Amino acid sequence: MIVCSNCKHTNISGALFCSECGAQLIGSDMLTTQNMAPDLVQEVVKSDVSHAKPVPVASLNTWITLHLMDTGQMLPLGDRSEFTVGRISEGQPIMPDIDLSPYQAYASGVSRFHAVIKQLGIRVVIMDLGSANGTFNNGKRLNPNIEQTLNNGDIIAFGKLKLQVLLKTS
Repeated sequence: MIVCSNCKHTNISGALFCSECGAQLIGSDMLTTQNMAPDLVQEVVKSDVSHAKPVPVASLNTWITLHLMDTGQMLPLGDRSEFTVGRISEGQPIMPDIDLSPYQAYASGVSRFHAVIKQLGIRVVIMDLGSANGTFNNGKRLNPNIEQTLNNGDIIAFGKLKLQVLLKTS
């Protein structure tokens, strides 16, 4: 069992996100992002990195990261080759693998089971699951239940919620 550091809810082993509040459970302490002034970036680049912390094992299996355009937050995904994307709803017994509820999903028109993202060999595909407000890739609406290839840097939208796809390159 994994205890969420945000809300202290107990989650099943292997969960990536808290089923109660949606917070990331694995490696979240290593994945925080902050804005840095350009001169500070140069200072960090020049500094000795021999004291850097080792990369957590969970992030080594990350093959895709979703970058939330509005907040700048990153959702690294891995360990599995397929993820359902959507939002939780009170009384719903089955939940999506990636819960976008903490990111204003309901107000943005994200369906409970909106889309699926899969890794198929070296390709990554997305498929709309018949969502009410549609899934878009680079501004073009996807036809429901038809897989479309994703490329690094693509902007996908679940309803009005926009995310950038960052794929791990070999």
